[in-house]
Amino acid sequence: MGAPLSTRHFLDLWTLSGDDLRALLDEAARRKAARLGLPRGAADEDSPLSGHVLAMIFQKNSTRTRVSFDIGMRQLGGSTVVMSASDMQLGRGETIADTARVLSRMVDAVMIRANRHEDVEDFAAYADVPVINGLTDLSHPCQILADLMTIEARLGDVRGKTLAWVGDGNNVLASFVHAAPKLGFALRIATPPDYRPRGQEIAAAQKAGGDITLVAKPRDAVEGADVVVTDTWVSMGDPDKDARMAAFPPYAVTEDLMARAHKDALFLHCLPAHRGEEVSDAVIDGPQSAVWDEAENRIHAQKAVLLWCLGKL
Repeated sequence: MGAPLSTRHFLDLWTLSGDDLRALLDEAARRKAARLGLPRGAADEDSPLSGHVLAMIFQKNSTRTRVSFDIGMRQLGGSTVVMSASDMQLGRGETIADTARVLSRMVDAVMIRANRHEDVEDFAAYADVPVINGLTDLSHPCQILADLMTIEARLGDVRGKTLAWVGDGNNVLASFVHAAPKLGFALRIATPPDYRPRGQEIAAAQKAGGDITLVAKPRDAVEGADVVVTDTWVSMGDPDKDARMAAFPPYAVTEDLMARAHKDALFLHCLPAHRGEEVSDAVIDGPQSAVWDEAENRIHAQKAVLLWCLGKL
């Protein structure tokens, strides 16, 4: 038995409508504003997920995803069960399908931080409860919701803004690509030739009306941009560290590169950052950096995702 047709999974921003994305961003901002002055562990006044349980499965290490979903669920009035895949029967040969069937009888939703995107899709196919992509090799939709929330808190509606991505054409960038045609922002991308994003995703987003441009040089991406975004050059599981460390130094976000962006431009990084590699201390600790707001906003973005998945939004 698979998920009912009405089950709302959150696997990729590409599958959501622009209206859904807007509703998620607005709800995240509303709930953050409503919590001003409250202790971080206090429940929201309405406690909309009282009695609900979220299972979290981690195949990869996590700081922000783990803490933000845990705290977010507590603020919504619910609770969490945290599991490492290696500690579960899943790590000893139980199939994804059987694990999904079992957890569907025990919890109300499942968040998975996985190595392979196919594993999350397979889990969702056999689960009777909502499944949330907490990160895979192909996308990171929860992170991009927090990033967009951060941009709008500082600069207003993201529609019409220009975002510059500098660095690896990775899973985080893929979710920005998915969101661009849905929310109407322009995306300029500068990556080394061997580390470009997947061509089929760029083409699909452009066909859907996305203003997405690949450029050769970081300065061409950043020129006049409203937001500059980067990420680590070597992600968990990348086998080619030496090649990456040789290819990426020209793509470091320095003060000189940031100076080419709009004077009020923001700098974003999903963290953890490798200071002195993809970003200088002067940038990440400087006045244009919004990375700490971005990290905090993971809590509020996850809350909106949970409410959407469970039919409360």
